[in-house]
Amino acid sequence: MEAGTGRDVAPPRAPAWLLGAAPLALLALAVALLVTVGAPGLGDRNGAPVEELAVERTQMEPGEIALTVRNEGPDPVSVEQVSVNDAYYPFSGGGEIGRLGSATLTIPYPWIEGEAYEVFLLTSSGATVEAAIDAAAESPAVDPGFLGLMALLGIYVGVIPVAIGMLWLPLLRRSGPHLVRGLLAFTVGLLAFLGVDALLEGLEVAGAGPQALGGTALVLLGAVVSYLLLAWADAGMRSRRRRAGARGAPGFQLAMLVAIGIGLHNLGEGILIGSAYTAGALALGSFLVVGFAIHNTTEGLAIVAPLAESRVSVRRLSALGLVAGAPAVLGAWIGASIFNPSLVSVLFGLGIGAIAQVIVQIWPGVRSSSGQPDGTVYGGLILGALVMYATGLLISA
Repeated sequence: MEAGTGRDVAPPRAPAWLLGAAPLALLALAVALLVTVGAPGLGDRNGAPVEELAVERTQMEPGEIALTVRNEGPDPVSVEQVSVNDAYYPFSGGGEIGRLGSATLTIPYPWIEGEAYEVFLLTSSGATVEAAIDAAAESPAVDPGFLGLMALLGIYVGVIPVAIGMLWLPLLRRSGPHLVRGLLAFTVGLLAFLGVDALLEGLEVAGAGPQALGGTALVLLGAVVSYLLLAWADAGMRSRRRRAGARGAPGFQLAMLVAIGIGLHNLGEGILIGSAYTAGALALGSFLVVGFAIHNTTEGLAIVAPLAESRVSVRRLSALGLVAGAPAVLGAWIGASIFNPSLVSVLFGLGIGAIAQVIVQIWPGVRSSSGQPDGTVYGGLILGALVMYATGLLISA
């Protein structure tokens, strides 16, 4: 008779990475078999090809018009003819454009500044794509001098107005808790208005851009990613502060979150300014610069409101101002050189998510000792939104 050990031997366990990779490998195998072996009707296409061509950018140079187009459909597209004001003209840069591919069509044409033109692209299947030019104007050359001008405009729009608004900090420190709560509520109203404004701008840009890349969904994607990243960063900073036993840091941390949210919004403002100047709309660009400069002064107040009861060095205040204002410079460069509706939609979404996260962080500080908002808080919310609306009228004037 054999003596047993009295102990069961556990079977060997598979590595965790293998357990996770096995379903993915089976899915890949199934897809490969489906594509290789085929199925009834798989790959068969009946009828005319589906051609969807979108015009992403129009550049005007002396004696020529350049159109950047992108294929949004599932089938390749080939532009065969181009007409300008009902007359056909030769062009270069044609050829087959694959799915999601882009091409730049250059049309020699003696356009006249200020005139309106209707450009039609005729594809190989007979479909037409319209590109309207409301008022022809030469596109500025994107050279170091022009980028320097955009940087200067970004400083005027973002850095200087925000820094001026931050000069209200000494006044805030002499204010009582009641007024501080009102100013925090003013900040929330201001940010809420900026968030709605960014959402409307983002949806408009996304709707005019290539829908095959996501369209308006890119705005939502950017907002969700930005919100979660900032929430994760905030949780990490809180954890480090608890481990270090630090006190008094939340004021600067909250001000930094406000600066990040405003900075991402100013990034979108810079994009609008840069794209307006690139499109030749110099009058519109000038109005945007003046309007945004006045508009953004109140944002400096929003940044320093959480610091009313904190002591912060000049270096940290400078950092807050740069975080909030400097993105306008980057935005002006993007709008002037690499404007892309899909990219801009994501950037607007990032600003929306950041603003939403900041509002969530500020809101607990506006409550009174009873835990409920009072009349001062509601007044601050309304005043913040009204101030941003009133200064925003200067932009569209």
